[in-house]
Amino acid sequence: MDLGIKGKKALVLASSKGLGKAVATELSQEGCEVMICSRNEQHIQSAKTEIEKKTGGIVHTVIGDVSESSGRQNIINAAMKAFGTVDILVTNSGGPPAGQFEDHSIEAWEYAYKLLLESTVQIIRGVLPGMKAQKWGRIVTITSQAIKQPVQGLVLSNSVRASLLGLVKTLSNEIGKYNITVNNVLPGYTETERLIELRGDASNWDAFTANVPLGRVAQPEEFAAAVTFLCSEKASYITGVSLPVDGGWIKGI
Repeated sequence: MDLGIKGKKALVLASSKGLGKAVATELSQEGCEVMICSRNEQHIQSAKTEIEKKTGGIVHTVIGDVSESSGRQNIINAAMKAFGTVDILVTNSGGPPAGQFEDHSIEAWEYAYKLLLESTVQIIRGVLPGMKAQKWGRIVTITSQAIKQPVQGLVLSNSVRASLLGLVKTLSNEIGKYNITVNNVLPGYTETERLIELRGDASNWDAFTANVPLGRVAQPEEFAAAVTFLCSEKASYITGVSLPVDGGWIKGI
């Protein structure tokens, strides 16, 4: 299927590894010119080499910490310099620390807000004028299944990520007239480096798959395919949704 995004300019945040890298790779495979970012120079250069070798596409890099305003502005500036206009934005970040409510200081709450919500708002504000001017754009936020079904011991993530539901739905109503779509994608348990670290026993996925109807964790490429579809021309009538890619883990209807 031709997704109609060959030649589009895509910015993918936190994309030197894991879900972000998988999405950047899939977009590059579809013919997009991609910018990836990370806090780590070595990681980002390694990802660039890997993606270019696999897809033959053009991959730009920028160093920036999405939890800091200056880092986010550096990413925006680099994208504007490389692309002029960002056609596709995929926001992403790591998660805040685990723990229960009384484990976290006010400073921890402020960090979670900056990492998860403020980062998304600032980057969208940076690329939105160009999308509006050309009357075309795709914005996808990578968030978490926790915004639909809270995960025990992740109060920071459960609370702050839920704000993205309101942001995406409101923004989709405001900018739909410019032919810009805005959607959340909610990853479930996916076989990334981080989940492999958390697994412990190298042969045991039971802790993660016990409540997944499909009985397995996802591969990063499966998640990336869903995001890339929402970034495409084929998804031009889908906006304001929060799509779980979780194997059926979320139990609500």
